Amino acid sequence: MGRYVVRRLLQMIPVFVGATLLIFLMVNVMGDPVAGLCGERQCDPATAARLKRDLGLDKPVWQQYLTYMGKVFTGDFGTAFNGQPVTELMATAFPVTVRLTIVAILFEVVVGIALGVLTGLRRGRPVDTGVLLATLVVISVPTFVTGLLLQLLLGVAWGWIRPSVSPAAAFGELIVPGLVLASVSLAYVTRLTRTSLAENRRSDYVRTAIAKGLPPHRVITRHLLRNSLIPVVTFIGADIGALMGGAIVTERIFNIHGVGYQLYQGIVRQNTQTVVGFVTVLVLVFLIANLLVDLLYAVLDPRIRYA
Repeated sequence: MGRYVVRRLLQMIPVFVGATLLIFLMVNVMGDPVAGLCGERQCDPATAARLKRDLGLDKPVWQQYLTYMGKVFTGDFGTAFNGQPVTELMATAFPVTVRLTIVAILFEVVVGIALGVLTGLRRGRPVDTGVLLATLVVISVPTFVTGLLLQLLLGVAWGWIRPSVSPAAAFGELIVPGLVLASVSLAYVTRLTRTSLAENRRSDYVRTAIAKGLPPHRVITRHLLRNSLIPVVTFIGADIGALMGGAIVTERIFNIHGVGYQLYQGIVRQNTQTVVGFVTVLVLVFLIANLLVDLLYAVLDPRIRYA
């Protein structure tokens, strides 16, 4: 196991470098950051040249990238154009989005897997058909439509929740935004669990366990469910980073000042340091989540061993 972890950590290095390089190049060609600093009025050539020199934008892109990566390994993600260090923005944004992501993941794990098990064991029955239709509707409706409808009904019309989240963003305030963020993924987890459970139900080891006279709940939990959850765990592990990076719409709807909000502001204002810094951390989240998922395979299926 230890050798496998070391090998995976070494494999993460070129992936991290390649992903950050791609993001850095894309952000640097998406627009002129100096123009964003000058606002609606165009900078005069002398001012533009001075700003580029102060920000290091007059250097070649490859040199800018090497300078940036050298600072990243020391914990310096640069400075936003308003003079605030990007690490300070991260310190306020990431805890909020992490709480929002935790709520969304709980919805996926608890509700999604429970519905998947229910429909997988009752395939072809009315409850199965109803859940499949409901998940298809959720997948078909865009997230911003779901968010706006829930905000209008629960927040404005019925007054059950606050239409927007307070700056503290406590867990209690993030239940509805978390449900909105997890809605599409929850539907996929439900359908994936249902399909995997229904397929493994016909496997030889399940029939053997039943023939031995094991109780039905033990057959489901100890044999059927553990093997069926492997593709579900893969999806949820990859979805952690996707939820954190894809929370822009949800955070805009409920006025949550998290990672999505900061990324949106950075893109609109062409603040390259902010965008690249946040995306760099999100790349690390993706890589670590995928590593944890791979290690979790051995827990779910004892047949899997890592050398």
